Amino acid sequence: MSCEFTQTVLHGYLDGELDAARAADFERHLISCPDCVAALEANENLRSSLLRAGLYERAPVALRQKLQTQLGAPTRPSVIPIRNPAPWRWLAVAATFLLAVFLGWRLLPLLRGSNGETALASAIVDAHLRSLQPGHLEDVQSTDQHTVKPWFDGKLDFAPPVHDFVNEGFPLQGGRLDVVHGRSVAVLVYARRKHLVNVFVWPTTEPDSEPLSGSQLGYHWIDWRKAGMEMCAVSDVAPDDLAELQHLLMQ
Repeated sequence: MSCEFTQTVLHGYLDGELDAARAADFERHLISCPDCVAALEANENLRSSLLRAGLYERAPVALRQKLQTQLGAPTRPSVIPIRNPAPWRWLAVAATFLLAVFLGWRLLPLLRGSNGETALASAIVDAHLRSLQPGHLEDVQSTDQHTVKPWFDGKLDFAPPVHDFVNEGFPLQGGRLDVVHGRSVAVLVYARRKHLVNVFVWPTTEPDSEPLSGSQLGYHWIDWRKAGMEMCAVSDVAPDDLAELQHLLMQ
């Protein structure tokens, strides 16, 4: 990297290992450093590709039984040689991962897979986890939508829709700025009983879409587009609760 932030800082940010102040410094740095943005995107997409690759294979039952019999027989101490995979297999795997990273960076609008496992969803869940660090959830803490909405003025090139749904069981808690795939986004924070819901908002030129939902790392998310805005809500609440909030935000 050609800046003061080392690979250690980037990886610590990606893994949620930085404290709130250091993470906030790095996020502000991302706004003006395309090298760090590109490196962060590449690492996020590579991690998503590894999670989706399904490289683990269980040994066939017959093979496992044969090895257990041989290892447990005292009269047959011979060692069964294990052949290392051919080098070209590792090269093929590496090439596949590099291709996935390139496609994830260049074709982000197309990464809305029906199986609910997309690079965009991974980045959103990662950002949600980072926000749960102490002091990092809100930049503006208020239950008043007339306080939260003006706070975004001048900080983004779009005006996110801000509503309070306290009567419906989703009281507004505040908002903040965040960075997802190198893009500055608005985040609205809602409460649901004792849980927190992050709603990521950014402008889009894509047509309106029906909700797409899924789960990763134990967190549920739901993503949709309407009237030039894309929104993605993520939380550990039940999927029905997220769907209820999504319905309120669509009105």
